[in-house]
Amino acid sequence: MNNKPVVTLISKPENMLKTVYTACRTCYSADSPEQIYTAAPDDDAKMLKLIERVISSGHYSTIEHVQVSFAVSNVSRALTHQLVRHRHASFSQKSQRYVKEKGQFDYIIPPTIERDPALKEKFTVFMEQIAAQYQEFIDAGIPAEDARFVLPNAAASSLVVSMNLRELIHIANLRLCTRAQYEIRLMTKLMCDALDEKWLEPYLVPKCKRLGFCDEDKSCGLVPGRVHAG
Repeated sequence: MNNKPVVTLISKPENMLKTVYTACRTCYSADSPEQIYTAAPDDDAKMLKLIERVISSGHYSTIEHVQVSFAVSNVSRALTHQLVRHRHASFSQKSQRYVKEKGQFDYIIPPTIERDPALKEKFTVFMEQIAAQYQEFIDAGIPAEDARFVLPNAAASSLVVSMNLRELIHIANLRLCTRAQYEIRLMTKLMCDALDEKWLEPYLVPKCKRLGFCDEDKSCGLVPGRVHAG
């Protein structure tokens, strides 16, 4: 059984860098956005110089004009419960109300359990018991929307998730942290890799690399923790 998320980039603008450059330049130019877009330099380095200066000043609205969409599957409900907390993203998820599970439902085994053969066996048996109970309810005429109450956080799910570039950077900063839950950390890394935009790599990193210090109560040690007064 594959316990790793499957992530596919299904939509992104063709001229992502040029779009962000145009938004940045528009704020500080008398030229129209159309003129700026048409006259944008062919040299990516020149566009990046302006973009980096604008973003570093905290002018984040300029990166909200780029929208990307991912197809995500083979992730647990435990992960999706975390992911949907990001309120500036859009989600369309497989419904446990309308989609009936047939036989043994797919599920995710945490690595801490999977690496212990005895515990993995107990986990697997328990998933089989849940599947049997779920099926008994379905066979008895219980609606799927009620039978699903026995399904666990381990149950696999799938969804389409879309967000603008600012939100993707925010998610990466939080969820690539080594203190983030392992599954959502892996999914986020796959999202960043799927986007495959070299100019974004300095931004799609754990927040400590952008802040220059760790603001967690317990640091992993990748960078120094923030010194607290008193």
